[in-house]
Amino acid sequence: MVPERTDSISTFAYFAFGSNMLKERLCLENPSATFLDIGRLKDYQLDFGLWAESVASSWHGGVATIRQSPGSEVWGVIWTIRRDQLDNLDHQEGIHEGLYSPLEVTVESSNHGEMLCRTYQMNNFHASPTSPQYKHVVCWGAEQNGLPGDYIGGLQAVKTNNYTGPSMLDRIEVHTNWE
Repeated sequence: MVPERTDSISTFAYFAFGSNMLKERLCLENPSATFLDIGRLKDYQLDFGLWAESVASSWHGGVATIRQSPGSEVWGVIWTIRRDQLDNLDHQEGIHEGLYSPLEVTVESSNHGEMLCRTYQMNNFHASPTSPQYKHVVCWGAEQNGLPGDYIGGLQAVKTNNYTGPSMLDRIEVHTNWE
């Protein structure tokens, strides 16, 4: 295994598999995020849910997590982020509230071989359908970064809860209109 590869020791490699695959979403809280590569995490599967039964979320539905599953794989985006923004990412992922736990995983990158990356796994997972808005952001990020077409097709096939109100997507769209 090759240790994490980044441009300098002042950055870390982060493997995003949910809404943070979309650059505009990730950069709301982590402006130094720079695309490095796409990658595949073996022996894990992607799930959508909440960290407690019937809890409210800013996405109005389930959000992405990973869980171990021999023979499965999760595709995502490998970003480099400045170390001084690690607290921002941890806060976004709800580490201090116990919503997610950080993991160090080995990801097979398309152009850099195996890389050690930080990622996050939901605690106390309860399956819950995602909102159409969250699914849109996940698919948008997968397309934006060139994940394999069959994997994107699987993301597009995810069933939603049909929520139609405001969501975090509104904040992303407003932010992208500023630029």
